[in-house]
Order: sequence, then C-alpha cells, then structure tokens
Amino acid sequence: MRGYKIFAGTASIDFANEICRILDVPLAKAETKTFSDGEISVQIAESVRGRDVFIVQSTGAPSNNNLMELLIMTDALKRSSAQSITAVVPYYGYARQDRKAAPRVPITAKLVANLYETAGIDRVVTIDLHAGQIQGFFDIPVDNLYGSITFEHYIKSKNLKNPIIASPDIGGVARARYFAKRLGLEMVIVDKRREKANEAEVMGIIGDVEGYDVIMIDDMVDTAGTMVKAATALKNKGATSVMACATHGVLSGKAYENLEHGELDELIITNTLTTKPHKKIKVLSVAPLFGEVIRRVYHNESVNSLFA
Repeated sequence: MRGYKIFAGTASIDFANEICRILDVPLAKAETKTFSDGEISVQIAESVRGRDVFIVQSTGAPSNNNLMELLIMTDALKRSSAQSITAVVPYYGYARQDRKAAPRVPITAKLVANLYETAGIDRVVTIDLHAGQIQGFFDIPVDNLYGSITFEHYIKSKNLKNPIIASPDIGGVARARYFAKRLGLEMVIVDKRREKANEAEVMGIIGDVEGYDVIMIDDMVDTAGTMVKAATALKNKGATSVMACATHGVLSGKAYENLEHGELDELIITNTLTTKPHKKIKVLSVAPLFGEVIRRVYHNESVNSLFA
C-alpha cells in the first residue's frame, strides 16, 4: 500500500487529532497563515508524493474562511504530487442552499461542490447532509455517513420508560423514520405552519405523545427556535419529556438563550463543529466513526456495511 496521511484545517484540529489517535497515525504537518489583508496561505511541511491524503476540515463559521482554507490546502497537496485527495468534511457549509426556493437565487451547495472538484478533491466524506440529493451535485464519490449510529447507543443507555421518535418538521420525516426503524420505535411528526402572514407559528402534532418520552431527530440545530417551540407543543400535548438529537450544533444567534429558557430537556449533538458548553447540551464524538471510514476508504473496504 502507498500509505496515507491526515492533514487538518484550522477549523478541525482537535477533531483530526482525535481521529489520528484512533488510527494510531501522526497528524501530518502543514503551516497555515493569514496575511494582514485576510488572504490565506498554506505550506505543506512534509512530503506527500504518491500518498493518499485526507484533509479534515469543517466548513462552518466562519464559513468562507474555512472553505477557502480547504480549497487552498487541496491545491497545495495537488501541486505536491499527492496520489489522491479526500476531503473529510464533518460539516458541509452552504448545504441549506440546495435548491431554488425563490426566484433569482443561487444553488450555493452546487457551487461549492464545483469548487471542491475544480480544486482537485477526488472524494468527499461527510455526515448527515442537510439534503441527501447534494451527493448528486458531485461527479466524484461522496460518502454521506449517518449520525444516528452514534445517537442510537446514547439513547439506549438512557433507558427511557416510554420512548417515541419525532420529526420536528415535515421535511425531516425520512430521517426520523430511518432512526425509528433502527430503534424499533413509533414516530410522530411536528407540523409547523403559519396560519396568517406575520403571525406566530402554529405547531400541530401528528400522532399521540401523551405519556411518552419524545426524541426529536434532525440534521442540525441553528438558533434552536424550532426545536424549543416543538418541545413546548409536544409537552402541551402530554409528553413526559422532550430531548433532541441533531448531528450539527451550529448554535448561532439566540440559540443558547432559547435553550436556557425553553421546554427542551436535553440537546444531544456531535463534535462536527466546536460549541460552547451548556447544561442542557450533551456532545458525542463522531471521530471514531470517521476514523473507521478513513481506514475503510484507504483499504477499499465497504463503508455502507457500517450502517447495515
């Protein structure tokens, strides 16, 4: 085998170090600096000629800087004669702009996919894309992992008396259904709508939650507004407790304030993004999952069998 090396962008150094400890390989050296005008410069500090290279870099806030750093590091590795370049992107920025939701707007998730390929990336490994069809924006292989495998073990350890799965909106039904099937649980849906323009959202519950411990499933939590309102609606319908599982803890704006004062009992996220600690937040690591996927990709083994 040619051997492989793992590099880290500045957004995911701790995450990459954890992967390297799991795989028992050193984190490869690269020097990243930013000039006074904001330009990013990367220098690869060791030979990568003929090697398979993995770059670990989430493209969350500041999204533009982290994305450019990934592209620039890719170019540096390509010009250093790396055999292949795999972008390990725990959080894929701009994924929410995946369609034309209004006239004269961009499909930025597709633009970003084009940038990855133009820079020289040969493969992408990510987890819980906001929309699965984003994989089709690429003409290179994309491994979209499922965060549910990590939440599954934690939820079972809670020994909830009467658990049930909930989707916080209509768009997340497929994700919630997959999770409910894995755990052998029933599912309900939170139907969010506005009855009149500029009026408060109305949360309707499709299904019975009285006396249940509700587990909401989503791919990300941003301001936590929807999660908190859904938790209130579920408890108003008789839910005993409400917890939420979201792979990506974006947690921007008033997210922490909403969590502090809302009815949500617990929020479980993963470490795809760096977040501030909070008494209601539990962070689970997906580095072991990514480490195993990197090993399998390098050895040409099946990735899908991890989730069978």
